[in-house]
Amino acid sequence: MSDNQSTEAVTALILDVFRLNGRLMQAGDRLVSELGLTSARWQVLGAIAYAERPESVAWHARTMGVHRQGVQRIVNELKKDGIVALQPNPHHKRAHLVVLSTKGQKLFQAAMALQVPWVNGLSEGLSIQDIKTTQKVVEHLKTRLEETTTAQGNAVSTQ
Repeated sequence: MSDNQSTEAVTALILDVFRLNGRLMQAGDRLVSELGLTSARWQVLGAIAYAERPESVAWHARTMGVHRQGVQRIVNELKKDGIVALQPNPHHKRAHLVVLSTKGQKLFQAAMALQVPWVNGLSEGLSIQDIKTTQKVVEHLKTRLEETTTAQGNAVSTQ
């Protein structure tokens, strides 16, 4: 594939990923609305639930690829609702560690119970090889973006 063809193909993929993200957020909002969640809250709950150990808001934001302030706002709301709790961080006095409360664990499990049949429907007709290839391409692009982003968060062109 020529450079021009690669550029056009990756641009088309990026636009499709943007559209997919928007549709995923809308579908997620509908899916978990009966639980009092939004896609954004569910995403933060997932980051907390799947972390290997309790982590700070900043760590979760980096892992999710979003701004710390947005995650902090959601964590504050979840804490107010008794869904998460903050624990002291032995490595940083002000950056508390975020954990799911018992209520939060039950809420996340309920969301995931709704997610399983939904994702089964989405994956119908897709081969495991196509899914793995797509995941590999997305991971490669994500890694490339992480490598070419400055500490200020400004994209830098690749060589």
